[in-house]
Formats: sequence, structure tokens, C-alpha cells
Amino acid sequence: MRKLLLVFALGMLGHLAVKAQTNYRAALGLGVDLYDDFTFFGATGKYFFSDNHVGQGDLGFEDNATMATFLYSYHKEFFRAKGLRWYAGVGPSIIFLKNSDNIFALRPHLGLDFKVDGVPFVINFDWRPSVVLSDVGDNEVGAFGFGLQFAIN
Repeated sequence: MRKLLLVFALGMLGHLAVKAQTNYRAALGLGVDLYDDFTFFGATGKYFFSDNHVGQGDLGFEDNATMATFLYSYHKEFFRAKGLRWYAGVGPSIIFLKNSDNIFALRPHLGLDFKVDGVPFVINFDWRPSVVLSDVGDNEVGAFGFGLQFAIN
């Protein structure tokens, strides 16, 4: 499933029009947070505080677990490709487990954000390793995030 989502995301980025822009202030939609053993599905939203500084919140659900993630990102245009931005940042995640202790983690991330001019949707894909700060849980290097969001000007 993870490989299928990666192929889909890269295919969408490659086939969308070159004429694109990133003129949106906020975005709300669906997000997927892929771990090696878990896949969280849920809501995601982001807000541009300025042209480059972005706050993002994700709320994902999995069997017997709920994850809340809050990320700060620095966004920058990707080699003059309009509509395509790279971003990097960090933020905390809390995984609320049923019948177990909660997991607290730090989530650095690096990814791509794409918005086509005239289309109200934003696609993003990122690498989100998980550095566990609590006594329970394991670090995860192979964690990824994928989002499809509706852009709000």
C-alpha cells in the first residue's frame, strides 16, 4: 500500500500542468500517516502564517489508537517550478493508545507540496521519521505522510 501511494503521488506530480501557483492561505483535507506497522487515516489542515512559515495539524485514527501531530514547516519554491514547493520542519506527535501508555514523539519532516493554478486542491508528500521521547514505543525512520487538501484563499 505504501508503494502504491508513493507511485500515485509521484505520478500526480509528474502529470499535472506546469502552470501552477501556491497562492493559498490555508488548506483542509484528508491525510495518511504511514508507519511500518501502522497506517493512520484522518483529517489534516495547514495555515500559512507568511509566505514561508506554515503550521500544520493532523488527527489520524487507527485500530485502538489516535494520533495528534502538530508541525511547523518552512516552505520554499522548488527550483522555479511554479506551484511546487519543498518544505522542512519539525513538531510533536502524541499517539493515544487504548489499554496502554501514550507515545510522545518528535517528528522532523521533509517533503513536497503541489498546487495547480485553477484547481482548488493541494497534494503533499513527506518523509516523517519518528523520534520517540517516551518510555514506550520505538523510533521509526521509514514513516511517511501523504495529504490531499482543499485550498482556501
